[in-house]
Amino acid sequence: MSTRMVTMAPAVALACVMFGASAVLAQDTGGATTTTNPPSGQTPPPQAPSTEAPASQSTPPGQAAAPGTTLPDVEVIQQQPKAQPKPVKQAAKPKKEPATPAPPPSPAAIEAAEPSQIKMSPVAGSEIPLEKVPNGVASTTAADIQRTGAVTAQDVLQSRVPGVIVSDLQGNEFQTDVQYRGFSSSPVNGVPQGLAVYQNGVRINEAFGDIVNWDFLPSNAVSSMTVMGSNPVFGLNAIGGAISVDMRDGFNFQGAEFDVRGGSFGRIQGSGAAGAQSGNWAMFIAAEDINDNGWRQFSPAEVHRMYADLGFKNREAEFHVNFTGADNFVGAVTAAPVQLLDEGWNRVYTNPQTTQNDMKMVSINGSVKASNTLTFSGVTYYRHFQQAHLDANILEVEACGGFLCLDGDPLTSANGPVSSSVGGGAPIGSLDRTSQNADSFGGSLQAVEKAKLFDHNNQFLIGGSIDHGHVAYGARSALGTFGPDFVVSPLGIGLTGPDDISPRSLTTTNDYYGVYFTDTFDVTDRLSLTVGGRYNFARVTLEDKTGDDPFLNGSHTYQRFNPMGGLTYQLAKGLTFYTSYAEANRAPTPAELACADPDNPCLIESFLTGDPPLKQVVSRTGEVGFRGETSNALKSDKIDWSFGFFRTLNQDDIISVASPTSGRGFFQNAGDTLRQGIEASISYQTQRLFLYANYAFIDPTFQSSLELASPNNPSPDVVPCSGDPAENCINVRPGDRLPGIPRHRFKAGFDYWLTPKWKFGSDLVAASDQVFFGDESNLNKPLAGYGQVNLHTSYDITNHIQIYGLINNLFDHHYGTFGNYFNTEEGSEASLGTIDFTDARTIVPAMPFAAYGGMKFKF
Repeated sequence: MSTRMVTMAPAVALACVMFGASAVLAQDTGGATTTTNPPSGQTPPPQAPSTEAPASQSTPPGQAAAPGTTLPDVEVIQQQPKAQPKPVKQAAKPKKEPATPAPPPSPAAIEAAEPSQIKMSPVAGSEIPLEKVPNGVASTTAADIQRTGAVTAQDVLQSRVPGVIVSDLQGNEFQTDVQYRGFSSSPVNGVPQGLAVYQNGVRINEAFGDIVNWDFLPSNAVSSMTVMGSNPVFGLNAIGGAISVDMRDGFNFQGAEFDVRGGSFGRIQGSGAAGAQSGNWAMFIAAEDINDNGWRQFSPAEVHRMYADLGFKNREAEFHVNFTGADNFVGAVTAAPVQLLDEGWNRVYTNPQTTQNDMKMVSINGSVKASNTLTFSGVTYYRHFQQAHLDANILEVEACGGFLCLDGDPLTSANGPVSSSVGGGAPIGSLDRTSQNADSFGGSLQAVEKAKLFDHNNQFLIGGSIDHGHVAYGARSALGTFGPDFVVSPLGIGLTGPDDISPRSLTTTNDYYGVYFTDTFDVTDRLSLTVGGRYNFARVTLEDKTGDDPFLNGSHTYQRFNPMGGLTYQLAKGLTFYTSYAEANRAPTPAELACADPDNPCLIESFLTGDPPLKQVVSRTGEVGFRGETSNALKSDKIDWSFGFFRTLNQDDIISVASPTSGRGFFQNAGDTLRQGIEASISYQTQRLFLYANYAFIDPTFQSSLELASPNNPSPDVVPCSGDPAENCINVRPGDRLPGIPRHRFKAGFDYWLTPKWKFGSDLVAASDQVFFGDESNLNKPLAGYGQVNLHTSYDITNHIQIYGLINNLFDHHYGTFGNYFNTEEGSEASLGTIDFTDARTIVPAMPFAAYGGMKFKF
């Protein structure tokens, strides 16, 4: 743990205790308070009827009655206030989130847990009712995180959103990808980023490669997450969709909760969250500290993250200042040969592979009600991101004239050519280091007018955004030798050449501007029409700082207007039809632009070379579907469901292509690609039982003919490359499947309250096979599909203390989540004679059986 986080921990703990105490005191002294009005623009929740479950529990102060209990009827009497000076307007206290999962939710709790208002832009204030949203949308809440004990937000999205699956390129659960409809949001530079991600209205795709570091989000600070199909209003990268993450604050969470957990592979973690409101002011703070030895060799993780919010609210305005900070270290041990995994599921191929991330972000968001129908809202932010990445690799060198050569060119260091005698005959490897130091800032401002148009309900939104990013990027490589367990030990020789691996130092500057609008017009009480669009302007500038690589210099400009349109029709109460069409675009990232020359491939993600221009990616998406809900008269039993079809055609899609030189590659436009399919979901809730299931079919295909290098593809049907007949290539045809995307994904789960205090539940995630990366022509057998079952249970010892247990991968199923190919000859040499590799497949193995237990305290 870093010194900064160590010194921060006592302060965070003290703040949590103080917030918890203040919340309890506020609740104790507020007993004479009369009924509270709901926030402006909201209706009071329906009164929960009594149930027949045992009523053995008392209700803690300041919390809603535990669902599943029987309460006496209470007659609410409005008290007449005494004459006194005119008070300052105060914000009404909204319904509080429960500090921890409780027994089966009451009807009122069900209503509150499922957001019925969906943001039509990244910034708050753009919400419209779910039944008027003309495309596919799914939401998760803090309750979904709590019910499974997830430590990463992406795991919750995987279980509850039909089109989402979590893939793992890094081999560490804190650095996984979110894949939605075949589009990725990944922490790995080099993965095409097809989703726009926002936190409290702030775009959190990092400046250099549009990557998203999901491990920065404290799981106990997330209030809700909404996943939406393609909507151009969400800006660049929304070609596949957008994910909007809203965090907790002191207005929607009051009280305190603490959680301690331990279990398999040396996992020790602790977290705390506290919120309190005093009049118009509220504060919230959350922190998590996770230490894990890792289930694979050399794969420890240390995660330290926090979130804090200070808010002010009255009937005319609301403002929040918040801070997010993280200092994380992960051992990212990536894919390993299947033959090596046969000897031990925890084995690692080439090591060390580590990533150190540090991030700090401050943002301010607010809204002002200018009139009964007009509201202005906006957000501004500053974000600092720093990363250091170390990656050990095989270096395919050979002796030539007494020196070591790479592709016929001598390796050089500061002392000249490197002698072939270095390493004493041990296999040669490289230790490749990259670094990023990024600063970004920007903001968004929008106006929402809800005045009637031609005597019909109407919401018109117009806004704009500016995002600026500046990144200092560096890369260098040093020689090493392979020892036991494929560990590369340094020789103290830094490499200066040849050009492919010479040190790099450059700066990149991103300037993104956007202007957008939407209008949702109620043609009738049942028919709503939505139109909108966004103009995007992107300028990306790269500048070499060494003076030795002027070919890195370049400035690239991209611009486009993306329209959208759709409608919804309420066929009956609780049954809505929707359809929409939208276009979106993605500008090539600095990482892609600086690594687009096939004659100068990059050690992805390590080195950058020349930058021939790449075209921007343009997507065109059509959707059609139905959504509905039904409940009994008392709303104690409720069913929600949805079914939809989508089709997204990408023009000039960007893919990563392997180079004949091991470990290197480049980016290129790959013509058209298509992702289309169906999504279906259903959930059922009663007083004691919660059930859900969802399914997605995604057909991801190339739509253009391509010749791609595939040097390690084991198929006998590879062909000589047209540019270099000595190298292997594959011919991709329209209809060939895109790699890494399972066609079928099915998720299901349940929670059942055995008693008002004891809950038991389970979750299933299943996915079909996927094509290996490097086999874009589909010549080989795909990576097999998988299914995983997880269990969770909890018991409330008292109203303030809960114990719980979690089991992941109950049946200890061994499967892979990502696959590609490697050079078997070089791998055999690096094994020091312990393995003769004959199978070119490498996969990232999934975590085996794991069990955890913990205790929660709530006040």
